[in-house]
This record gives sequence, C-alpha cells and structure tokens, in this order.
Amino acid sequence: MSEPDVAIIGAGPAGLIAAERLAEAGHSVAIYERMPSPARKFLLAGRGGLNLTHSEPLDALLDRYGEARAWLEPAIRAFPPQALRDWADGLEAQSFVGSSGRVFPKAMKASPLLRAWLARLDGLGVRLLPGRLWTGWDENGALRFALRDGSIETVLPGATLLALGGASWPRLGSDGSWVERLEQQGVTIAPLRPANAGFTVAWSPVMRERFAGQPLKRIALSFAGRRVMGEAMLDADGIEGGAIYALSGPLREAIDRDGHADLAIDLRPDLDVGALSARLERRRAGETLSNHLRKAAGLSQVAVAVLREAAGGLLPGEAGALAALIKAAPLRLTGTAPIARAISTAGGIVADEVDADFMLKRLPGVFVAGEMLDWEAPTGGYLLQACFATGVVAAEGIGRFLNTRHARA
Repeated sequence: MSEPDVAIIGAGPAGLIAAERLAEAGHSVAIYERMPSPARKFLLAGRGGLNLTHSEPLDALLDRYGEARAWLEPAIRAFPPQALRDWADGLEAQSFVGSSGRVFPKAMKASPLLRAWLARLDGLGVRLLPGRLWTGWDENGALRFALRDGSIETVLPGATLLALGGASWPRLGSDGSWVERLEQQGVTIAPLRPANAGFTVAWSPVMRERFAGQPLKRIALSFAGRRVMGEAMLDADGIEGGAIYALSGPLREAIDRDGHADLAIDLRPDLDVGALSARLERRRAGETLSNHLRKAAGLSQVAVAVLREAAGGLLPGEAGALAALIKAAPLRLTGTAPIARAISTAGGIVADEVDADFMLKRLPGVFVAGEMLDWEAPTGGYLLQACFATGVVAAEGIGRFLNTRHARA
C-alpha cells in the first residue's frame, strides 16, 4: 500500500471534512479509525435530530465559544454556518431552520447524510481504514497503529491530521488516550473535563423514586449572572438537559472551586412575582396546596415537587413568599456527571500550541482539529460547527504545508 500524502487519524466530522477538502485538492488521503466504522458519535448525535449549526447572527454565535472565541473566530468565519448548510445541501440534506433557530437536515438524522458523504469520499479516492488504533510515532517518526490481529502497521505520510475527539462517550471511539502521547512530545494540554454534562443533586428518596426521568419544561435557570431559558430533565442522581448544558461551564468551575453550585430555577419565567402572587392569593377553601399550585400557578406535578425540595419540604403559606420561591427555587448541585456521560469535552490542546492553520508548533507537519482543541460550547449546533470549521481550516493549512514542501524539494 502506497504512503498517502495525508494521514488523518479519526473518522469524525473534523477528519472527514478535512479528507474531503484535501482529496478535492488532488492529495492522496487515508483515514485511520480505531472503530470498525466511522463517525459513530456523529450518528448517535443524529438520533434525536441532527443539529448541524445555528442560524443566529454570526457575532452572537461566536460568543457561544466564550474564552475560545478569539482563536476559533477565524476558522468559523472561514467556514460559517451558511457554508456548512451549503455543504450539507450538496449531499441532499435539505437543511432547514427550526423554531429555535437551530439548523437540521430534513431527514432529522445523521445516517442519510453520512452515507452520501462516505460515497463522495470514496469517489474522491479517500481510503478509509478502520480497526487501527494510533499508538504514537516510532523511532523514525512514522505513525504507528495497532491492528486487531495484534500486528503493528507504520505509515510515514507527508502530513498528519489528528482528529481524535475528546473523551466523552468513549465507547464510540474517543477516549482521550491521545493526551499522554502528545504530552510526551511536550504539547501542553488543558485537562479534559465534562462539558454539556449533567450534575448530581442530593434528591430526597421521594424525588428519586417518583420523579426520575421527568422533564421540567419552560423554565429559566440563573447562575453567576447568566440566565438561560429552556428545559431540564430530572434523573435519580441529579439534573441534566439543554438549559443545564448551557450553564455547564460555570457550574462545573464553581463545583471544582467550592464543592457545590447553587442554581436558581424560575418555574414560571413568563410571569413576574407580582402577577404570580396575585394568582396565588385566590385559593379556594379546602383546596390542597398542590392543586392550587397546579391551577393558579400552572405548575406541573414535577415542578411542585422541585419547589418542595427547594423549600426543604414545607412550602410558605403567604402568596408573596410562595411566588418568590417559584421565581427562584434554589437547587444545590453537588458534583458533575462523569465525562463518559457528557455530550462533549472541555479542555484539550491549548491555543498557544498551534499556529493559525492548527499545526502543532512542536511537531511540524502534524495538525489537529475538532474536540482535541481546548474549547467548549453549548449544544445547539455550536459543537459541530466548530468541528467542521477547524477541520476545513486545518485541511487548507495542510495543503499549504505540502505545497511549500514540494516547492522546496
């Protein structure tokens, strides 16, 4: 088998889009994947509706990346949401904007898009080589792979792209084992931590037994000066869901620092305290408080249970105090769910270790893209957007690197 111009390690979105761009530019490309088939996490993400990107204004979208905006911005501007939509539509995705502003393919799942994508890559001559676990470099600088039959394969490409993902959902292929290999080369890596993850709560036995698996709908969460509208899901160990994920970074940091984080839940964000208090004052004789809260305040059974949990069991009888509690029910989070259960990963290769093309400064010819880099973002299309964009820009950088090397030869 001839040596490829480019070896891409990892067959997720960042690796696949880079392979496509490089093959279109005339380079020979081989993708090495440890799992038996490609893009397993991409497929899992698409089971609930593949959220490709978001339609909000670009500056607002860029703000979703927090401190990482500064170094991700050039890549996302080079391959913005509309470019991602155009690419997907070229594979017959027929993308559309949902009511939340999120962008989805018409099929609402990843498998049709992935099949068309893999067919395109095959037509471009990209070789997909599954069942190969990257274990580092040998003494000659060649990439070393462990095969399932116990044999070792080495490859010495013109350039390498590492697109190995983070450490969430390790059973799908990304387990963070690359960290040690790069640290041995002197690359600085921020610790991998769970992002878009749930949090543990010391629920009472009643909450664990009766309300695990139930949603809190149309709520607002407040923490550290930020307020997020959305939904959450209770489980026996704690709480998760879109609104929680949007605050997972600062919540995680507070728990790491203080051992806990105190979250405020607004169970009726559409009403102010005064309007809610006025409703609660009109309680009929003999009506149970739970029924009164359901009818007057419009609270679901699970919302009432959360309210009781926040109050320590006994709810205030005075309407104003009860309304204030509904608008800011305190919930103490005691820990972060394990990284294996997180949707994505925070931490990774820090910005100072790569150049504008995402090439490792310590390892010329080795590029990185996707979740290996030190950034995080909420769900809503931002994760895939950054993975695609960094893959595209890394591919462009690899092309320039190879062309410069050939010109010098």
